[in-house]
Amino acid sequence: MMELILLSGGILLLPVFAFVASFLFWPGVLLKAYNWFWRCRLGLAVRYSHSGSYRFCYCSRGPPGGAAPSLLLLHGFSATKDMWLPLVKFLPRGQHVVCVDMPGHEGTTRTGAEDYSIQGQVTRIHQFVQSVGLDKRPFHLAGTSMGGNVAGVYAARYPAQLSGVTLICPAGLVYPTETKFIRGLRELEKTPEAESIPLIPSTPQELEDMLKLCCHNPLNLPRQVLRGLLDNRIPNNDFYKEVFMELVGEKSRHSLQENLHLIRTPVLVVWGTEDQVVDVSGAAVLEAALPNCQVALLDNCGHSVVLERPRKAAKLLMDFLSAQEVDCENTKKLS
Repeated sequence: MMELILLSGGILLLPVFAFVASFLFWPGVLLKAYNWFWRCRLGLAVRYSHSGSYRFCYCSRGPPGGAAPSLLLLHGFSATKDMWLPLVKFLPRGQHVVCVDMPGHEGTTRTGAEDYSIQGQVTRIHQFVQSVGLDKRPFHLAGTSMGGNVAGVYAARYPAQLSGVTLICPAGLVYPTETKFIRGLRELEKTPEAESIPLIPSTPQELEDMLKLCCHNPLNLPRQVLRGLLDNRIPNNDFYKEVFMELVGEKSRHSLQENLHLIRTPVLVVWGTEDQVVDVSGAAVLEAALPNCQVALLDNCGHSVVLERPRKAAKLLMDFLSAQEVDCENTKKLS
């Protein structure tokens, strides 16, 4: 009897031991497991689609074809589809939502520089849209930072596919007020061989500095969580640098600005007033240039809106979608 009790206790302790060992020795693995658990809890399923030999990795929830348009979310530089989990938590369960890994990121095929420019990414996202059938009816496209740049240029190139677009702290503009980060890009352009890029950390201190740059409110993450984040990023740093140099290069640096005159889709702009990466003055540029634009500025919030204010961002997004539905219904009645 005692042996059975000891055996049962040992079996129960195994998951605890595995958790403690992962936390101490493999925190990166534990973080990936945590994201898997969170996706399951939110009802998101990881899927793959193909365009020829090119593979896209994405997660989705909810059935397409409901009253509200499908929602496609594009993450920022060096992030993954999982960065949207805090926001998806506050979206209605019935909302069809798709989060895709951007070209070369996480589970999506890694190719070369031609796919990492903004125009290259727009082309690949268009292939993804076709591969999963999102183009069968107008959908809503939302992107943050790099993803916001891609979303805006996508709206300029494929307006008929979209019911609306949301730009969250988008890159790719000429900002009336430049941040220290943007000014630093000019120095980087002069010395492209520079080892240190603020958004590509390789040490714990550089990671903490990056988080302070992107988030106005301190995250206060445990040391092991920071180590896990760094462990998962470092193997991709050469790739991140290749993408980054494409984004700040001449072809992509002002892609959104150069395409503003082609955007006719209803646009929601969401920006943290304390953004240290791309200045909030960019919101005024968008409002002045776009004929059908709504702007929401979030106080005490930095560049990582989805991380710092996910509930508010989700509400703004769903309210905007609802308003578009009402406008569409009114237009049908008038016609």
